[in-house]
Amino acid sequence: MKLALIGATGNVGRRLLAEAIRRGHAVTAIARKVADVEIVAGVRPAVGDLTDESGMADLLRGHDAVILSVPFRSLDVEAMLRAVKGAGAPRLLVVGGAASLEVAPGLALVDTPDFPEFIKPEAIPARAALERLRQEDELDWTYLSPSVFFGPGERTGRFQLGTDRLLSDEIGKSHISYEDYAVAMLDEIEQPRHRRARFTIGY
Repeated sequence: MKLALIGATGNVGRRLLAEAIRRGHAVTAIARKVADVEIVAGVRPAVGDLTDESGMADLLRGHDAVILSVPFRSLDVEAMLRAVKGAGAPRLLVVGGAASLEVAPGLALVDTPDFPEFIKPEAIPARAALERLRQEDELDWTYLSPSVFFGPGERTGRFQLGTDRLLSDEIGKSHISYEDYAVAMLDEIEQPRHRRARFTIGY
């Protein structure tokens, strides 16, 4: 497949790029600065900025799927959606957040009393982006939420998937590596199971 990855130089973006190349996909690696993009077979670095709707649409045109891996606090969701639609991209896959996942029926993690205040400037826009996507009736979108503890680790290929409920392991820890997250995202691209839906991953 031909994939466009917006945010290719971020922590998650770099793992998504590596996993896509591992599987033989051609990737346009889009970032504001592409000096950190490793130039290997199948990768085309491209400078892009989501505030430039027409320029981004031009970059995204002709791809089988677009992966969005950028911070939500500075994201204009409507402008991003217009760029993706303007490009005629058939699928949009979003690297989401964990805070909107439910810890009890009707109770999101971000709404619990002990949720850290310093995370809310990113968590609240991430939830708003998901809510906006759920109103979207034109794009074929998918939003993948990680577990609470999300960082570098191993690519094991062994994890559990869920929908809107926060996942945790047998000792109650909610965690996933960037590497296994990338596996799940590429699995979804290759064999879609969560069209116009959010799903989550954890150990």
